[in-house]
Amino acid sequence: MSAALHATLQDIGPVLALILFGFLPNEVWRLVGLMLVHGLDEKSQIIVWVRAVATAMLAGVLAQLILSTSGPLASIPVSVRIGASVLGFAAFLIGKRSVFAGVLTGEAAILLGTYFLGT
Repeated sequence: MSAALHATLQDIGPVLALILFGFLPNEVWRLVGLMLVHGLDEKSQIIVWVRAVATAMLAGVLAQLILSTSGPLASIPVSVRIGASVLGFAAFLIGKRSVFAGVLTGEAAILLGTYFLGT
């Protein structure tokens, strides 16, 4: 194997592993879920319950990321993290429930807050 090919495979190896072991298995289960719920009424009790559980799990993960985080995110002040999440949620609501607007605003707020208030 040539050195250039070896270097290329070494560079894209982690990306291929992420796609193969992270993305593809997740997509398989999403497709299975779509096939299973085809034709279910969105207002049925089971769908309402599943949506509530998913929302609660997401809220728990976000609370953990904001309040008791580790790694590089821990170096950002808690006030900046909370403020960015509030601004992101406000943008989500103002933007007619646009996830893109919420994420973009939250990211901008955390970057600007870290730059101006961070250590």
